[in-house]
Amino acid sequence: MGIDELLMVALMPVLKTLLIAVVGLFLAVDHISILSATARHHLNNLVYYVFFPSLLASSLVDSISATNIISLWFTPVSILLTFIIGSALGWILVRITKTPQQLHGLVIGSCAAGNMGNLPVIIIPAICAEKNNPFGDSFSCSRNGMAYVSLSMSIGAVFVWSYVYNIIRICGTESDGNVQISSTISKNQSGEINSSDSSREELLLKGCPSSQDYHVQPTFVLKRSEDRVKVPFKQHLKSLLGKIDLRMLLTPPTVATVVGLLIGVSPLREVIVGGTAPLRVVESSVLLLGEAAIPSMTLIMGANLLRGLKRSGVNLWMILGIILIRFAALPVLGVVIIKAARDFGMVGSDPLYHFVLLLQYSVPPAMAIGTITQLFEVGETECSVLMFWNYAVAAIAMTLWATYYMWLLL
Repeated sequence: MGIDELLMVALMPVLKTLLIAVVGLFLAVDHISILSATARHHLNNLVYYVFFPSLLASSLVDSISATNIISLWFTPVSILLTFIIGSALGWILVRITKTPQQLHGLVIGSCAAGNMGNLPVIIIPAICAEKNNPFGDSFSCSRNGMAYVSLSMSIGAVFVWSYVYNIIRICGTESDGNVQISSTISKNQSGEINSSDSSREELLLKGCPSSQDYHVQPTFVLKRSEDRVKVPFKQHLKSLLGKIDLRMLLTPPTVATVVGLLIGVSPLREVIVGGTAPLRVVESSVLLLGEAAIPSMTLIMGANLLRGLKRSGVNLWMILGIILIRFAALPVLGVVIIKAARDFGMVGSDPLYHFVLLLQYSVPPAMAIGTITQLFEVGETECSVLMFWNYAVAAIAMTLWATYYMWLLL
């Protein structure tokens, strides 16, 4: 593939994402008001409980089998490394830019969690469809590529909806130190958004202690609203761990990933997948629901951007810092990691698999972060601005990195 062809292949998925986001922004303007705050809340619930779990389960059942899952063992290791490295770099960025306390989770999550879903799902088949693609015949390339991407997307979703979900939940604070999420939202006559569900669940605990609230000593000094309390290190660590609600690890996307993997590697796959499978209607129905996930998340991101353009607490250095981490630091470290893994024989010999692993380090932040901030009503406007600039830069950055990856592998 020539540079101009590679440019178009890499540009298409990012431009599609930005175009759908613009549609979401248009639907959220005051004169249209189709994607109002109430509508976005309910759409987020549909994405969280129905659409995205369906997408994960259907992708895994269709692409993963008992024969190929063993050879892909390095995929979760690679994704874990992206989250660890990204979190460390995000924490450094938070300290340098003096990010507001309620946005710590958003910044760290944006640096840690990449979009391993819709962008690779579009990029890989587009590359494989090219007659002169560098990864072999189109059929084998597309089949193997979708298996790699589906597993990456599912495992990435588990990390996002467990790790990033809890970080934003813990770090998100309002004036009273708590943020709540309700199953329904109503508007009063003055146009303000109020929760109307008497059984709302208080998901966010008191926020992350800010960096200036600590002294690097054997004991930590925690700054509270009324007084300062000295807490031993072990007790402080235990307190932080206690804020993590382990029940949140069993989110619908996580459960869908486990179910999809179990069906994919078991004899049940023959009953559900295939043109002659007795229960093929189940797979096709779940797949149909899953196809609504990515457009819905992108529309929500665009709708939130409207409020972000009017008012945003994100400063320029924070935006630049996240862009540099996602499109400079992480890709360089990813090249080092994957090249070392290839030299030690840990990732096999398929260059397409290596390409998918490298893409994990050079994608923009996961769009599910926007869904999470919308669920908790924490940093929605800031998240939209961050997403907009990151996806705008991704149009160029991903093209350049994809070109370099192919040159490096082939």
